[in-house]
Amino acid sequence: MKTVDVCLSPDLIHLYDVSDKVVVVVDILRATSCMTAGLAYGVESITPYENLEQCEKMKENGYLIAGERNGQKVEGFDLGNSPFDYMNEKVRGKKVAVTTTNGTVAIEKSRRAIEVVIGSFLNISAVADHLKNQKQNVLILCAGWKGKVNLEDSLFAGALVNKIKDKFEFECDAPLLAHSTYLHMKDEMLSRVQNSSHAKRLNKLNVKKDIAYCLTEDEFEVVPTLKNGELVIG
Repeated sequence: MKTVDVCLSPDLIHLYDVSDKVVVVVDILRATSCMTAGLAYGVESITPYENLEQCEKMKENGYLIAGERNGQKVEGFDLGNSPFDYMNEKVRGKKVAVTTTNGTVAIEKSRRAIEVVIGSFLNISAVADHLKNQKQNVLILCAGWKGKVNLEDSLFAGALVNKIKDKFEFECDAPLLAHSTYLHMKDEMLSRVQNSSHAKRLNKLNVKKDIAYCLTEDEFEVVPTLKNGELVIG
């Protein structure tokens, strides 16, 4: 049987061989939620960059540039890191280059995988179906916060494990831990996440509506995947 594993932080990715796996990158608040919403709303492609300066230079090539550092929009960039920035007619049909504190770092560390999939609560069932319909082992990579584990990404990992567990064996205890945490908190997820460190960080920046929206399940049926360095609808 296929296996599923969970990496709770990009700083732990060296413990995993991703070359024979499908990696699902998740940054619920808010990078992968933005990527899902943007592609669902008609963005042509999203190119992730770990480096801010490399991302900024893509404006010269006709890209919209999106950027966030420490939860705040990068000055001079076209878009920030809110899914609502992407759900706008001005981005439809456009190519976007994006850099974020955690999400694009996690994508960069996943590039050796057989396939890189973007996961969020907004497309969780579509991602689950995609994983069940392919033959590879799966690693769910939580972007966390600057190398530290965070609650919302871990809860997503547990929720995704819950949806695919009948088709996958647990590779180690991390998926068991994430799954158990999700089952314990799923009925009060918003209140739990609102008490998390990153939600508190965003609230200080007056970012509130994003939190509830990013916990909404199955808004979209898209499965963004990384192809030739760009995220597109798979």
